[in-house]
Amino acid sequence: MSAVAIAKDVFAHRKIGVDQLPAASPSPLPLDNEAEAKRATNVKQRFGIVAPGVVQYTTDVLFRDLWLRPDLAPRDRSLVTVSALIANGQVAQISYHLNCAMDNGLTQTQAAEVVTQLAF
Repeated sequence: MSAVAIAKDVFAHRKIGVDQLPAASPSPLPLDNEAEAKRATNVKQRFGIVAPGVVQYTTDVLFRDLWLRPDLAPRDRSLVTVSALIANGQVAQISYHLNCAMDNGLTQTQAAEVVTQLAF
């Protein structure tokens, strides 16, 4: 959230007004039902008994809202996610999201380059 203030300053410097920004609730990308079913099953098995709220919010907010926003392609959204996980040392989720990124079009060479870039 701290990046919002910085983005606001950058947008102001570039004279980007609110009227030039995309809608807060754009029409979503189509849902990949097969991939979503696998993901939902995995989350339910891992968290459903202990924290059903995690299952609900992961599905409703993260994967049915944020992940389907059209202004980033799925490959790019995955690239951002993998980068954030690596930068924050969240190793438990990197494997899942790196595989997801490659399913979304990131090549093995690009994946290796992301890891290399973030190592420094």
